[in-house]
Amino acid sequence: MPAYLFWGDDQFRLQQAVQALICRVVEPAWKSFNYDQVEGGASGAIEGLIEGLNQAMTPAFGGGDRLVWLVNPPLGGQESSLFREELERTLPALPQGSHLLLTYEGKPDGRSKITKFLQQSAQVEEFALVPPWKTDAIRRAIQQTAQQRKVSLTREALDLLVDAVGNDTRQLISELEKLKLYVGVDSAGAILAPVEAAQVTALVSTTQQSALELANMARQGLTDKALGLVEELLNHNEPPLRLSATLIKQFRTWLWIKLLQDEGERDERAIAKAAEIANPKRIYFLSQDVRSISRRQLQQALEVLLTLEASLKQGQDPKGTLQTKVIELCQICRGGI
Repeated sequence: MPAYLFWGDDQFRLQQAVQALICRVVEPAWKSFNYDQVEGGASGAIEGLIEGLNQAMTPAFGGGDRLVWLVNPPLGGQESSLFREELERTLPALPQGSHLLLTYEGKPDGRSKITKFLQQSAQVEEFALVPPWKTDAIRRAIQQTAQQRKVSLTREALDLLVDAVGNDTRQLISELEKLKLYVGVDSAGAILAPVEAAQVTALVSTTQQSALELANMARQGLTDKALGLVEELLNHNEPPLRLSATLIKQFRTWLWIKLLQDEGERDERAIAKAAEIANPKRIYFLSQDVRSISRRQLQQALEVLLTLEASLKQGQDPKGTLQTKVIELCQICRGGI
């Protein structure tokens, strides 16, 4: 019977897929008998994982099928070898009506024997976040999600959503549902009229727009204002990693514009394509942004921001790290470093 491998850093979409699978194969009245979830990320969890494989070998009880969900099983080390041996014995012998699901946060190591075995033996689905600087891909993803949820967007409204939510799938779906309630839907659940830019501006949370304001303040070297905005964003529970991703995206875009202009490129469409900017009309305004800053300054600023991201991922104090790096950023953009 089926085995599944779900992986990716878009945990919201991954969890939705897991819940959809549970609803599809497990009868709610028999869930306590036919559904098991085993966490495998902790040290010494191998016994629980192997017990989960044993549970998958047990025929479903009552109505519906059985589902066993193993979360982050080991991919390396001695525990990995033991788990792989049990997994290779279990999958071919799964009884009728039994399903085995394995999920990983992020991409599993393609060199692992477990990964190679699952790629051949299981249904594999990827739930990776679109990189925050790939604006065109984010735009397509937002448009696709809106269509799936029967929400029609004007081009201007779509542009605002791209800037407001970026690659945050959870926030996107929340904002689309909010817009549907505001505009209204027909008997088939489709929105009554296309969502306009003014409605997005009025209803959608704009913490990412505030992060873009922070990027502009840093570019202008406005240290005091930038630090004040950092404090405000953190007080509003803006995730520090998402804040750093927005800054990286914006400074990378500015650097692309500067590099292409320094090389003599003047075609706005060519610049927009190279910098992955959906609307070529934005090039004029972005060009104004980088008119008084050098390529070297933008390169140094991007180095600082990549260091910021690495520090946050290593668990350093978010507030202190952000404040320190924003000060460095402002000094670079003023020409002080």
